[in-house]
Amino acid sequence: MPLVLEKGFAEDRLIAEIVAEEEMFVEIRRRLHANPELGADVDETADFVAGLLRDWGYTVYTGIGGVGVVAQLKLGTGQRTIGIRAEMDALPIFEQSDLPYASRTPGKMHACGHDGHTAILLAAAKHIAQSRSFNGTLNLIFQPDEENLGGARRMIEDGLFTRFPCDAVYALHNGPGIPVGQFVVKDGDMLAGSDIATIKLTGVGGHGAMPDRTRDPVVAAGSLIMALQTIVARNLAATDTGVVSIGAIHAGATHNVIPESVELMLNIRSTSPEIRERIEGRVREIIEAQAQCFGVEASIDYKQLVPVVRNAEYPTALARSVASEIVGPENVLNDTKAVLASEDFAWMAQAVPGSYVFIGNGVGQWGGCMCHNPKYDFNDRIIGLGATYWTKIVETYLQ
Repeated sequence: MPLVLEKGFAEDRLIAEIVAEEEMFVEIRRRLHANPELGADVDETADFVAGLLRDWGYTVYTGIGGVGVVAQLKLGTGQRTIGIRAEMDALPIFEQSDLPYASRTPGKMHACGHDGHTAILLAAAKHIAQSRSFNGTLNLIFQPDEENLGGARRMIEDGLFTRFPCDAVYALHNGPGIPVGQFVVKDGDMLAGSDIATIKLTGVGGHGAMPDRTRDPVVAAGSLIMALQTIVARNLAATDTGVVSIGAIHAGATHNVIPESVELMLNIRSTSPEIRERIEGRVREIIEAQAQCFGVEASIDYKQLVPVVRNAEYPTALARSVASEIVGPENVLNDTKAVLASEDFAWMAQAVPGSYVFIGNGVGQWGGCMCHNPKYDFNDRIIGLGATYWTKIVETYLQ
C-alpha cells in the first residue's frame, strides 16, 4: 500500500523493512477496530498485543494497573532506558460508517485512533526486535483506560516506573486535519489539564404559580451559568487560554413545579498550572456568591482529573530531530496554539521526562472528521511513517 503524501518528502527515508510489512499491521489495526473494548476492560486487546510481543522475543509483563502490558527488550550493556506508550481503549460511541471492518459491538467504537496507535507501536516493535540496533533497555507500554483519564495513573501506582525505570517516555497521537507527512512537536505545555465539577443548588421548591413562596434554584442556576462564562473573558489575560463549559443541567420533572434543587456538571480546561488554580478559585467564589444572592445553598464537588501535558526539553529536542530527519524540518511544526484536549499521559510525563507529539492523519476525508466522531477512521497510510519514527527514536536514544 503506497504512502500518498500530502506534504512531500523522500519516501526512501522510511525504513524499507517496515514499509514491506505494513499491510500486516493494517490488518492488525482493522482487527482492533472491529473489536473495540472500553476503559479498563480491554482484556482481549491486551492478550492479543501481549501474544504478538512474546512471539517477537520481548519479555512481556501483564496485569499492570489492571490489564496494562509492558514489553521489555534489553540489548548490550547500555544503561539508558526508554519508554514508549500506546493506548488500547475505545469509546462508548455507536459507529456510523460503512467500513468493512466497522465495530462489531454496538455502542463501542475506536473513534480516537487508539487502534492505529497500537498498530504503529506493534509495527515498530517487530522491526526493532529483528534489527536489534540499540544498546540499552526498551520498555513498550500498552495502556488501558486513557479515555477516562485513569489508566496511566493506575499503571504508575502499580509500579510502572519502579519496575520498569525509564529515563524518558514518549507518546504520539494522530491529528485529523494535519497533512500526512507532518508532525507537531511543541515545547513545554502541549495539552490542557482537565477538571470536572458537579454543583448542586438547593432552594425551596413549590408551585410554579407562586414563585414568591419558593427560593428558586432554577433562576439561580441561570444566573450562575452566565456568571461562570465571565471567568475566561474577565479573569484570564487575553493571552491566556482556558475553558469553562457546562455539559449538563438536571432539574425538575414537569411544567408547573419549581424544583427543590438543580445540578450542573462542568468541564474545565487550562493550559498551565497557574491558569488552572485561577479558574478553580473563581469557580468556587462565583458559585458561593451567586448562591447567596438567590438565597439557595450550594455544594461543590470539584475534581482535578489530569494536569497539563508538559513536554520536557531533551526528549522533545530528540523528537524534533528525528521527525525532521524523516519528513524534513519544514514539515515539523512547533505549534504555539493551545491544544485544549487532555491526556492522561500527563501523569507519565510528570513522573518521567516525556514528549508527546501529533502525527498528521490527513486532510480531506481524514481531516474533516475529527476524533470522537461516529464516522471517524484512522488513516492506515501513516502506520509505516509512525513506526519509522518510533524505531528511530529508540535507536537514537539508545545509541
